[in-house]
Order: sequence, then structure tokens, then C-alpha cells
Amino acid sequence: MTQVVDATSVARFRAAITRCLGLALDDDLLPLAETLRRRALAFGAAPARYLDRLELGAGADEVGALARELTIGESYFFRHADQFRAFGEVALPDRLAARAASRQLRVLSAGCASGEEVYSLAIALTERNLDPGWDVAVRGVDVNPAALDRATRARYSTWSLRDVPPTTQRQWFVADGRELLLARERLRPTVTFELLNLVSDVEPWPPGSLDVIFCRNVLMYLTPAHATAVVARLARGLAPGGFLFLGHAETLRGLSHDFHLRQTHGAFYYQRKDEVASDAAPVRELAMPAASTASTAWIDAVQASAARISALAARASTPPERRAPDARATALELLQGERFEEALVVLDGGGRADADALLLRAVLLAHAGRAGEAESTCARVLALDELNAGAHYTLALCRESAGDREGAIGHDQAAIYLDPTFAMPRLHLGLLARRNGLADDARRALREATALFEREDAARLLLFGGGFSRDALIALCRAELAAAGGAS
Repeated sequence: MTQVVDATSVARFRAAITRCLGLALDDDLLPLAETLRRRALAFGAAPARYLDRLELGAGADEVGALARELTIGESYFFRHADQFRAFGEVALPDRLAARAASRQLRVLSAGCASGEEVYSLAIALTERNLDPGWDVAVRGVDVNPAALDRATRARYSTWSLRDVPPTTQRQWFVADGRELLLARERLRPTVTFELLNLVSDVEPWPPGSLDVIFCRNVLMYLTPAHATAVVARLARGLAPGGFLFLGHAETLRGLSHDFHLRQTHGAFYYQRKDEVASDAAPVRELAMPAASTASTAWIDAVQASAARISALAARASTPPERRAPDARATALELLQGERFEEALVVLDGGGRADADALLLRAVLLAHAGRAGEAESTCARVLALDELNAGAHYTLALCRESAGDREGAIGHDQAAIYLDPTFAMPRLHLGLLARRNGLADDARRALREATALFEREDAARLLLFGGGFSRDALIALCRAELAAAGGAS
């Protein structure tokens, strides 16, 4: 007999999953009703009874079963090789120097799935040919017991090694049957695996004991509150100066101020500051946003600065006689009229300068042709908010004016990494590429910019658009795209 699952039951199921796994679930992407039916059937109870038990507290076995159903564990060896190059050539030498006295190195793969990342790290460490006196350990943790079982057996298809050169495959793997391969035994002493729920289990690592953490493509599936708490736990586990690698589509913007952003080898990653926040609330105590608003909450956190500029822009449309004096709003109005020097005078007399006011000042300085002062002001912004996408974009303009093309590209890329919805740095990258004869790069960046300008925040257009309207910027993108040999 088919069990009926109504909308209320699905909502209860989603909330329970969020509490125990921290996942931000969208029913359009995942058939939660069907998952609920399967779990209730496996539990031997009606959906309502199963939900009653789940809400009282899921046991480890049921959390593992839910993880098998709901988490995505696809991986392969040396995925995103640029990050492994940064690990081997920057993070590892730095941490070896820092641990020279203890000669102990600890690496964590958080959300390790079926172990490909763990063994990739172990291979990179072993190929370093460290002195035998070093105590090196790579630990993989995951909430999915089925994935961990596969990781422990270390049997992989050739597809999992698709980015591994044949010589490396022969060195570290042996054929076992027709397609399966087995990690060589000499890697095994370095590696351990453990069942761990990052959002609720007690931290199994002493504070400051870890040197490098790979936590890739985990945060993107969590609610903002859970992601914030998980990052805080990872920060506490890292030693000062330790490194954190996230997935290419993930950023700490809006989640943590405990890290410096680093960019080398075509990769972005993070290095822990000397001090970290010690007052982060445990995950259990965090108020969870409704699943339907989780994605917008994340965007709000990422674009908080733009929201504050929006308030100033709204003020600009209010009749003067109804406004309270506000130096920033007045400066923004003058920016809109391209009266940059006047705006700077007003802004500089407006009292205390926070990150938003400093960013506005940097933009005005850049427009006024005072690139050196704009760079200095951006540095002040980044000292207050190191993950400020607007400051990096403004620095890109300054670096271009100084003739530093590579520096300009680097800051544009940082701005895009920190906020993938930001259109202006993509337009700037497209213009730089076209001027340097890189037609393919120009077309790609300009197409991306055109699409983003269609939905770009109006306040951000006002701040960074150089006086151009949305339509004018889109027209510019299309004209440049046509000039680069793309469709207009």
C-alpha cells in the first residue's frame, strides 16, 4: 500500500535533516517525499511515526542512512590540480618550516567521500620524500558510512584516476581485476578514516593541531548558519598560519573573518590568522533559517555591503527637504553626476570612515585619476574586510592604470571568486583580454558579463558603473564582444 506523504510531513522531514546534517535542501532538486517514504519503510513505520522518532533525535545509524540518501560523494584523484600545486609548493613548505621542532604534520580531508582526496594528499606528501623522522598523518572524515567503507577498501575504477598520469598510476596503484585499482600498501600507514558529522559531533581534534584542511564542496550544501559554525570549528582546529582549501565555487565571504585570502597557482585558498573568534555558538544552538530562504540568506551575507549602498541610493531619490544630512549619500549623488572631487571633499568631512565609506572613497579616487591614493584606500578597506570584492575590483582598475596587467587580472579574479554575481570585474577582464589579443578569453568574459548585467544590483551599478546605465553597460559588452569576433 502506498503511503501518502503530505506537504507538512515533507516540511518536517526537511527541518529534521537540516538539524542533523545541516543541509539546505530544495525540494525541486531532491524528491524529499520519496526519500521520506523509503526511510519510513526501512524503519518499519508510517511516515508520521518515523518523523516523530527522527525529531526526538536521530541515532548514528539513521544519520548515516540519511547521509547515504542525501549527500553527493562524486570525486576523483587530484581533482583541481591547481589546488594540489598550491598545497605542495606553498602550504606544505610553510607548515614544514613551522613544525620543524615537533616534526609532526597533520592534514585533514573534511567531507572526504570515498577517499580519493585523502589518497591524493598522501601521495603528494609521500613524494615529498620527508625525512623518516617526520610523523605525518592524513585523516579523512565523512558522515556517509558507505563512502568511508569504499575509502577504507581503496578500490577505484580507472575513471577515478582520469587526471592521473600513467606513470603516477603505475607507481601508486596496482591492477586488481579488469578495471579496479588498489592503492599500494605503503600509503596506508599515513591514512586514517573516521565517521564524523561535521555539524554536530564533538570536535575530534585538539585546538591548533591541524596544519592543512581540505574541505571542498561541503559548505555549499549547508545552511549559512551551519556553514558558519563548521568554518569556526575548522578554524579552531587549525594552527595559526594553517591552510584551508575550499571548493572552487565556495568562499568564506560572509562566513568568517578568521582567515587571510591567498591566491597562487591559479587557485584561491585561505590561511588562518594568528587569532580566531572563540565565541562561535555550537551548531545545535543556532537558529536555522527556513529551507526556502537559505539561498537568499547566503546572498544577503555575501552582498551586505551592496545592501548598505542600496540604502544610500534610496536616500538619493528622496526630496532634499525630507533628508537628514548624510555625507556618504551626498557623495554618492555627486558620484552619479561625475563630480568626483566635490564628492571626496564631502565624504572626507563626514566623520568616521568604516569599510563602506572607505570603499566609496577609493572608487571616487580611482575615477578622479588618483590611482595611488585609491590603492592605499583599498588597502585600508581590506584591512577591515579582507574579503571585500569591491575593493579588489577597484584595485584591478588601479593596477591597470599603473601598467600592471597581471596584477589587474589577479584582483579581477579575486573579486569574481569572492562574489560570482559581480559583473564589472568580468567586463574588465574581457576588455583586458581583447586589448591583448586573447579573443577566446575576451569572448568568454564578455558573455558572462552581459548575462550578469541583466540582473546586477542597481546600487552596485551606481557605485562601480562609472556613470554608465545598465543598458549602456550591456551595449558596451555586446559591442566589445562583436569586436572580439563573438555574436553581438
